[in-house]
Amino acid sequence: MSKFLKEFKDFAMRGNVVDMAVGIIIGAAFGKIVTSLVEDIIMPPIGWLIGGVNFSELSVKIPSRVPDADPVLWNYGNFIQVTVDFLIVAFAIFLLVKGINRLSNLKKKEEEVAAPAPEPAPSKEEVLLGEIRDLLKERK
Repeated sequence: MSKFLKEFKDFAMRGNVVDMAVGIIIGAAFGKIVTSLVEDIIMPPIGWLIGGVNFSELSVKIPSRVPDADPVLWNYGNFIQVTVDFLIVAFAIFLLVKGINRLSNLKKKEEEVAAPAPEPAPSKEEVLLGEIRDLLKERK
């Protein structure tokens, strides 16, 4: 049993797992912020512009086939709000990934500039002159 616990501890304490957990927690909090942004800031003015519509209440009543049953609500307004939520989150993630890639490329360029250029291989003339020199040394 202790081997199992040690393996789990090693797994849980890897950098990638901890980073992923932090990302999930921050993502959940970010999702709440985006939901509030859409529901409380973006959609009310849009609803006001098109005649005082509250998107979360937009729905179509589909009559029930069962007598004396409540009609079924098709909540397409909520779908619109969730779609706007998704687009904002997707755009934010796009900007984040683009920024990370830009920083990564910048770092690679700095490393390329900092690394000294390798010495070029000797030309054919230099190789021949070296061989001649070595032959002359052997004659002495």
